[in-house]
Amino acid sequence: MLFHYHFWTPYVEETEKFYLENGFRISQRIGKYNGDFQAFNPPLTWDDFREKKILFRIIEARKGAVNITFGFGKKIMFDHIGFLVSEEEQGDICENAAKMNWEVDKGERRTFIATPYNFRIELQTNEDAVDSFNQQVKIKELKLTTKKAGLESDLFSLFGNSAYNISSEVGDVVTIQQAVIKNLISSPIADPNGVEITSDQGF
Repeated sequence: MLFHYHFWTPYVEETEKFYLENGFRISQRIGKYNGDFQAFNPPLTWDDFREKKILFRIIEARKGAVNITFGFGKKIMFDHIGFLVSEEEQGDICENAAKMNWEVDKGERRTFIATPYNFRIELQTNEDAVDSFNQQVKIKELKLTTKKAGLESDLFSLFGNSAYNISSEVGDVVTIQQAVIKNLISSPIADPNGVEITSDQGF
C-alpha cells in the first residue's frame, strides 16, 4: 500500500500548517537543538519553540492511511515515497531490486531502495506507521516528475504486478507533481512544496 512521501523544505512551519488545516494530525516533531536531537511533539505548538532555532529532522503528519513527513532543507527537495508491505513482500521486492542492481539499505524498522531516478523508495512493515487501515483516507495516485523516462516499467519490475498507480513525466526537477488523496479535500490545492493535492471520492 502506497502510504507516504517525504520532502526536505525551508518551509517547515508552513508545511505543517497546511496539512493541519486539511485535517491531518501532527504525531511527532524531532529536531536538533543545542547539538542534540530532541522531541517537540504536540501538545507543544510552534509558539512554544519558534524562537529556539531548532533544525527539524522530521515532522510527521497523519490522517487515515496517509503518513506525510518533512524536515528542514535549504531548498525544496523530494526525498522518498513509502509503501506498507508484509515481510514476505519486502523480501520479494528486495530480491527484485538486487536483480535490477538497485542498492538496498535494510534497517531495523524500515528498508530503503535507491532508484536511478534521484529519489528513494521506503518499504515499511510496521502497521503502526499509519493511524487507520479502513482506507477512508488514502493516497490513490502520485504523479512524479523525473529527469528520465522508464519509471513505470521499473516499478512494475520491482513490485511485480502492482505498480501502485504511480505515473511520471520527464522534467527538470525530480518531485511529486500531484497527489490524489481519497476523501481529503473538495478542490485542488498545492502544499508549500509545490505538490498539487486533489481529492477522489471513489473507492
